[in-house]
Amino acid sequence: MLELELEPGVVLVTGANGAGKTNLLESLHVGTQGFSPRARSDAQLVRFGTQAGRVILAGSNGHHRFESDVVLSPREARRATLNGEPLRSAEQLRNELRSLVFTPDRLAIVKGGPATRRAYFDRTLGRLFPARTSLPVEYAAAVGQRNAALRRLSTGDSSRDAVDPWTETVVTLGSALVGARLATLDALSAPFAACADRLGLHAATLEYAGEPPTRAELDDRLEKDVERGVTGAGPHLHDVVVRAGDLELRSFGSQGEQRVAVLALVLAEAETLAGAGGPRPLVLLDDVLSELDEERRRALADLIADAGQTVVTSTSAGVFPAEPSQLLSVLPGTVRAV
Repeated sequence: MLELELEPGVVLVTGANGAGKTNLLESLHVGTQGFSPRARSDAQLVRFGTQAGRVILAGSNGHHRFESDVVLSPREARRATLNGEPLRSAEQLRNELRSLVFTPDRLAIVKGGPATRRAYFDRTLGRLFPARTSLPVEYAAAVGQRNAALRRLSTGDSSRDAVDPWTETVVTLGSALVGARLATLDALSAPFAACADRLGLHAATLEYAGEPPTRAELDDRLEKDVERGVTGAGPHLHDVVVRAGDLELRSFGSQGEQRVAVLALVLAEAETLAGAGGPRPLVLLDDVLSELDEERRRALADLIADAGQTVVTSTSAGVFPAEPSQLLSVLPGTVRAV
């Protein structure tokens, strides 16, 4: 069992590769969001040879104290409580507590396919506009129902009349989802460009690729949709294009440029959430310094200096060009203040 108190400001966590720095960040994410940013199952989170794992966090959420408790087991559903009250699911924590994370595999947000970006920005949508959190799920459910109706129509087990109500629902929810995504990009664009510029990625922009679905569009392609058994138009197929000037970063950006873009997105969202009121999010930056040159490391240190609580991991304290509020050293199984 490890007990640790983190100070406000920038917490720099150092240690050799494999010492457990990422595990520490992962536990902070589990304790504030209810899930791991990298592991797909709880069995991957529980120490080998043990039956369960547990993360207990206590801290300040704005002006209020909180305590979260998440129990992980390879064989049972994850359980969580917040301030002593059981939650229906551990992931409910993310509706109450704010934390954002950068990990090296998050480069997929820029270099991966459209589905990865849609999922990322839809999660951001939920944090920025809590009242619209359910829109992506409701829209996906409507598309699933329309697809099922299309397949029944193709086999003669149903009629076009059974498809029409779901077409209308897809149009209504799809238009609302596109509007919410556009509002999300509008809120992020200026801070994203500013953070990216300070990190050396100039003229960075976010561009939504897609239009709200219309009834005429879906009616016109009904025959094709019936043939394929899927809805072939709508925001479930849209994309967000990340650019630096005229350069589309997914196809033509270097890995360094893609890395800076993802980091700028995380920092921009943290700034946007703070500006919208409520508590600043906890920001978790895992192995963010290794591929940044000295100038960009200094820019990052300046950006996070007054940005609430930020936890940064590194193999060496020397690569962080500022004095952290707290310096921790990780050895296998232990963490100590330096």
